[in-house]
Amino acid sequence: MIQSSELILNPDGSVYHLNLKPENIARDIIFVGDQNRVEKITQFFDSIEFSAQKREFKTQTGYFKGKKITVMSTGIGPDNIDIVMNELDALVNIDLETRKPKTNLTSLNIIRIGTSGSLQADIPCDSFVMSKFGLGLDNMLRSYLIDNITEKNMEDAFIKQTDWDMRKGRPYVIGCSITLEKRMESNEIHKGFTGTAGGFYGPQGRVLRLDIQDNKLNSKMDAFEFEGIKMTNLEMETGAIYGLGKLLGHECLSLNAIIANRATGTFSDDPYKAVDALIQYTLGKLAE
Repeated sequence: MIQSSELILNPDGSVYHLNLKPENIARDIIFVGDQNRVEKITQFFDSIEFSAQKREFKTQTGYFKGKKITVMSTGIGPDNIDIVMNELDALVNIDLETRKPKTNLTSLNIIRIGTSGSLQADIPCDSFVMSKFGLGLDNMLRSYLIDNITEKNMEDAFIKQTDWDMRKGRPYVIGCSITLEKRMESNEIHKGFTGTAGGFYGPQGRVLRLDIQDNKLNSKMDAFEFEGIKMTNLEMETGAIYGLGKLLGHECLSLNAIIANRATGTFSDDPYKAVDALIQYTLGKLAE
């Protein structure tokens, strides 16, 4: 039995941070970072049957063209993903009354819709990137046993080519769900290698008033290549989602609307339009 200190429940029996019960979620789940973006997606639904919010975690479940879908905001960063992925898994794979893992496990389909900055000049603003691989530059996932799910050769190549300072921890590389990749792919989407940073400023090479450990890291990442694969974009969640998804047995895919191109120094003229286009694309594919 899982102790109450390990799996914390609210007085009504819902999981602690998400404030959800098993009947509140669908098998198909869309992640967004910003809680205000949840309704940007559910505005297209035919109906909404459930809504809840606790802290930055806002959830709505409803139907789009007959397909039951949950939309959830995760907040920003790998630490929040640790909370969301573990509590979602508990909802479907742990009996919350007996506090025992279920014998028959459920696999969720989780698709992240986010915004990101491109690292390559040939992936312009307003385009879409599907993360074929997630590169974790944070240390959160290293708290788990991940050696059996990582792409070690790609990690070694990244460490060597960027002269990575191992005091920051060993980067990890994890592939996306092949099932969801095939479900979502089209000629409208670039396939990419997405970096997941543990912060927005220094960890992504931004300098305001503080010097950073490696002021050439962005250019090194731009130049990174492994068997024809180049880094395409940088954000703060994908690697953690892929890692915990693989460990827990869920299908995960990250899609990003590119709203900035750091190689060319440009920003989208209408980032909201780009995000709306990606939302409608994703909903259409899920409903097929």
